[in-house]
Amino acid sequence: MWSDGRFYWGKKEIEAKGIVVAFVWMSSQERNVRPYVQLYSSLGWNSLVCHSNLLNLFFPDKAMSLALDILDELIKVVRIKPCPIVLAAFSGGTKACMYKLLQNEYQLVRDCICGQIYDSTPVDFTSDVGTKFALHPSILKMSSPPRLVSWAAKALSSSLDALFLTRHEAQRAEYWQTLYASVSMGPFLIFCSEDDDLASYHTILNFAKRLQDLGGDVKLVKWQTSTHVGHYKRFPMEYRNAVTELLVKSAFLYSQRNQQPPGGTSGNGLRSNEISKSVCNLHKAAVNSNQSFGRVAVGPSDHFFLPSSLEFLDAKGMGAEQDERRENLPPLSNPPSINPHGVLGKILFDVCVPKNIEGWDVKRMDLLPRHVFSSAHANANFNPLKCIRRSRL
Repeated sequence: MWSDGRFYWGKKEIEAKGIVVAFVWMSSQERNVRPYVQLYSSLGWNSLVCHSNLLNLFFPDKAMSLALDILDELIKVVRIKPCPIVLAAFSGGTKACMYKLLQNEYQLVRDCICGQIYDSTPVDFTSDVGTKFALHPSILKMSSPPRLVSWAAKALSSSLDALFLTRHEAQRAEYWQTLYASVSMGPFLIFCSEDDDLASYHTILNFAKRLQDLGGDVKLVKWQTSTHVGHYKRFPMEYRNAVTELLVKSAFLYSQRNQQPPGGTSGNGLRSNEISKSVCNLHKAAVNSNQSFGRVAVGPSDHFFLPSSLEFLDAKGMGAEQDERRENLPPLSNPPSINPHGVLGKILFDVCVPKNIEGWDVKRMDLLPRHVFSSAHANANFNPLKCIRRSRL
């Protein structure tokens, strides 16, 4: 059974600036990809390298299977420490895996993708392109393929076209739509050559112009003469400078996406200092409520009022502006209260409050002399806890 491909970490440092996911060309070996891994590492970025199988170009399910494995690997990292992610595609790696990763709906990973690099790609995958990929010297690692290999590749391509003619066109449309739909993810860097016999310069140029028409940030670096996926080897300084610029842009975009407003916000949009004030206000309201239950009635209308919304506004202590706003509120005709003579009052306070207190010498506690107050407490046998033990409900 054919494998979908493989992937591995080219470089994985804890303090890296981000991750470059490199979808390299088919039949490439680790030694071929090592210069790119070293380039990203020298700029402070980790690299996750993906080697796709040639059949992934013809079977999207195999490309999706490999993309899901890479997605799972990225999720393991960004769940612990989110960081910017840049996708770098080489040659057929765009079709063999990367465009399927762009279709993922895992929001955490999508929010981390902040840029894309295209080296000798994208390629318009018509029926003859598959044969060109199978027979290209960069794939077979030889100047000219044997006649038997050439015949077998053409026969395989023709058979696949006959079996999946209608599906091939639908997959081709899905491929380009996915690439264009990613225009909002971040800046684009595209490397190409006018004499590339595999990745058509006109196809890549039209791709770049279309992205710009859609509002994308696109930089196209082209050479008149350069080999397929050989631009970095031939023009190392120009290639490095362009990649450095792209990675800086991507990191800056990621920091903008994740920048919080001054003071910080919670999930519902409230600032942390506003939450602290609200907690303090609730605490004050609770204290006022306990004091209202604990005070002695000194007038006919001085019953045990429950804390209302007006009392909560008082607890905020917001000055004259708040007082004017409170004056405009309609008065409460009958504020909620608890009658100590009713059934609920007896249940809560467990005492019998006499209705007729005529002749009693009731005075405010703050007007009594200090020595009278202290002696009364010293000589009294009355236990106040008995009266309020149920008021804690």
